Amino acid sequence: MKAILLPVKTFERAKERLAPHHSDDERAMLARALCVDTFGVVAQVKSVSRVYVVSAENHALSLARQLNWHVIDESEQISESASVDAASRLCARDGVKALLRLPIDLPLVTPSDIETLFYFLEPPPSVIIVPSMDGTGTNALLRSPPDLFPSHFGPGSFALHLKEAEKAGAKIAIVRNERIALDIDEPKDLRAAAGRVSPHSATARLINQLQLRAAD
Repeated sequence: MKAILLPVKTFERAKERLAPHHSDDERAMLARALCVDTFGVVAQVKSVSRVYVVSAENHALSLARQLNWHVIDESEQISESASVDAASRLCARDGVKALLRLPIDLPLVTPSDIETLFYFLEPPPSVIIVPSMDGTGTNALLRSPPDLFPSHFGPGSFALHLKEAEKAGAKIAIVRNERIALDIDEPKDLRAAAGRVSPHSATARLINQLQLRAAD
């Protein structure tokens, strides 16, 4: 069974690297818009049997339930790696054989981008890693089995995940995808997304609002 895992940080704690440039409310609104859009994209993916959402954010959990997804309601959030690893172990117990961890801050990702990752996955033990734009982060991580090795999300995660995969004896595929590679962490990411994100998306509307406020 193939599945997707979406970890969602509480909106009020999201996008902390944008704090010098945007207020708490603006960053929370951005996180919410990204969540809504990513959920909409994932809902169109046909090649997976289940979608899991691990979060303490009530709005994200409510959206997941409306989509009939599997909800993992956290009482606290220690780190993304801790959340993903705990959820991955649960997914493995549920019978999931391949699990894609996908963040919610990828404004350009499409259903076909996600489908392609599963298409190239080899029999276990195997992993597909999609690096971030600068090549140091991990923007998508597909593991089979789901708990093949521990997560190390954060600075330098690409090298750390590569090392863990090698240690686990996994077949490794590094997939470079410019849409998955663009995540929203800094003002330059917002500028890069502004001209490319779907104009009808919640993220596009929010970016336009932020640009207008910055121009005032």
